Amino acid sequence: MKYQDMPDPEPGAGDVLVKVAGIGINPEDMLERNGVVEGWQLHFPAIIGLDVSGTVVATGDGVTDVKVGDRVCGWSYHTYAELVAGKATLFAKVPATMDLVDAAAIPLVGVTGSQVVSVAGGLQAGQTVLVSGAAGAVGRSAVYMAKILGAHVIAGVQRFQLDQAESIGADETIALDDPVAFAAIPKVDLVANALRGKAATALLAKVKDGGTFASVTGEPDGSKGYPKVRVVPFVSKQDRAVIAVIADAVNAGKMTIPIGLRAELKNTGAAQAAFSKGGIGKVLLTP
Repeated sequence: MKYQDMPDPEPGAGDVLVKVAGIGINPEDMLERNGVVEGWQLHFPAIIGLDVSGTVVATGDGVTDVKVGDRVCGWSYHTYAELVAGKATLFAKVPATMDLVDAAAIPLVGVTGSQVVSVAGGLQAGQTVLVSGAAGAVGRSAVYMAKILGAHVIAGVQRFQLDQAESIGADETIALDDPVAFAAIPKVDLVANALRGKAATALLAKVKDGGTFASVTGEPDGSKGYPKVRVVPFVSKQDRAVIAVIADAVNAGKMTIPIGLRAELKNTGAAQAAFSKGGIGKVLLTP
């Protein structure tokens, strides 16, 4: 990666031009950077990035529901920049009392966590869901949406994350890497999974016959051994209404997305390296 000047983007019809305040780093950024996202064609010099927050400074033809001066955040494209142009329909308004930089932590993880339970999982009121990786930003969003839908929510974390239980907001919190605690987990209607490898495979046994294993990390190994479990590898889709719901919840203190590091955009390489090591929460870039 190289930090350099690029031409300013121009908003087309239906677009907004956003002066960037914050940029959220996501695992997809590294996949995009490395050219390993299937069907994702980079044209060099390429600007990567999906999460962004900032202030609208111009609008294209036909934009009526967003205006110049609005504080917004969204899951857009080419966001590692000082200016971002994208479809107005991708951007949600940021609450007036929310830190605008911090709002960049919300879009992709908020949508992904919410949709894995509501869309992929089809969760219904009164059902029980186990959210794996619940201490992460995707997991926390899944927990919050599951509670909104009226489910009983079990947050699956690692032992060192148990002290975060209260901020996750689930009905129960269980250490998935504790063999005794794992064995005691009852079978559930839905596992909303954000883990990979053997940890994900082990969770298949915790789904009731006829239940659903919805996963944002693809289909786990061994799923063919559970023919009575509906396995749904899920890829989320942009939805500014969901972003607005999560932003309002974070702003009201109803849920927390921990932010571990802010770094300047020119130091993106070091920031991505810190993010990739994990365990520090969301990493945000500022122009």
